[in-house]
Amino acid sequence: MNLSEKWNDVDLYLSKKLHTSDPVMDSILKANSDAGLPAIDVAPNQGKLLYLLAKLKGAKRILEIGTLGGYSSVWLARALPDGGHLVTLELDDKHAKLAEENVKRAGLENKIDVIVGSALETLPTLKDKGVANFDFIFIDADKPNNPQYLKWAIELSRPGTVIIADNVVRNGHVIDTESEDLSVQGVRQFFDLLSEESCIDSTAIQTVGSKGYDGLVLGIVKD
Repeated sequence: MNLSEKWNDVDLYLSKKLHTSDPVMDSILKANSDAGLPAIDVAPNQGKLLYLLAKLKGAKRILEIGTLGGYSSVWLARALPDGGHLVTLELDDKHAKLAEENVKRAGLENKIDVIVGSALETLPTLKDKGVANFDFIFIDADKPNNPQYLKWAIELSRPGTVIIADNVVRNGHVIDTESEDLSVQGVRQFFDLLSEESCIDSTAIQTVGSKGYDGLVLGIVKD
């Protein structure tokens, strides 16, 4: 058994031990697959981690940058209390439409708004719409724009806001100073910005599992 097979099997073991049967989330993944969306949703145990982190934070206002089919959106929105709300930004019309269907499937249409368009164009409009001061922000969109997404996350946050970014290890290529991969370059610039930004306290962890070898950044905006 190679490492990737072992990582996948361990993920399956952990999920069977720690997660109850979840027909809604399973149906969302199936709908995404049937629609031909890329299989880049967070893994079930990563979705549960997002849910638990949002619960620990007591988040009432969540921003997600990068919706895809809404799998992580639903995980996060499940952590919201009554009156809580999640805004998720998606570039692709097809993905956004499916995400809205999945949100309805989960019974969360009153808690989730899917905004369609380039995030770098829709992010500046949120304050004008009275949507800002988020408690929890999840960045999981195109990696070349991660530095810009981080700047907007900070702009739309408040002291104590939790900011999480996915896919920041890039199968280890994040340490390749000569990489011509725009995603790797974007993540490296993202780390440069984090290291220079005094208003956020952050760390990163490497992850392995059914999604391969990658990692997460976790940060909290300072007072």
